[in-house]
Amino acid sequence: MKWITRANAKVDRVACPWLIRRFIDPDAEFLFVPAEQVLATAEAEQALSYDAPGARYTHRDGKCTFEVLMDEYELTDPALKRLARIVHGADVTNDLWDAAEAPGLKALAHGFAMTTADDHVKIAQESAMYDALYAWCQAKASHAAAAAAATPNW
Repeated sequence: MKWITRANAKVDRVACPWLIRRFIDPDAEFLFVPAEQVLATAEAEQALSYDAPGARYTHRDGKCTFEVLMDEYELTDPALKRLARIVHGADVTNDLWDAAEAPGLKALAHGFAMTTADDHVKIAQESAMYDALYAWCQAKASHAAAAAAATPNW
């Protein structure tokens, strides 16, 4: 399936392709166009729009697009939930400190945007970063689950 969003991807618009390819649509193809062309191009290309005004998947109810996609596709993995909190914090300015890791992710995402103009290259380069962050989230979630199981339920 084709997916389309605004050009000059940063946090959410790079995290979403990572999520989509890993957990929703492994054969996804991504298109990046100027913001004002997203909806028309989505219709012409029969693509799913995301993280753009009026897009099928975009910020809603206080959630960033990554979180909206998780809800829509019923992704409930505890590690992904932790990662979503980090992405949310890095993407939604008022919530930057909601996850301690969010400022670092925001700095890295904006640094990639400053050094790499091609959005496809950005996704390729940053995917390893999201793989590593997800692995870290898996370890944290596993540790939290083990600690909860060891706690007496009196």
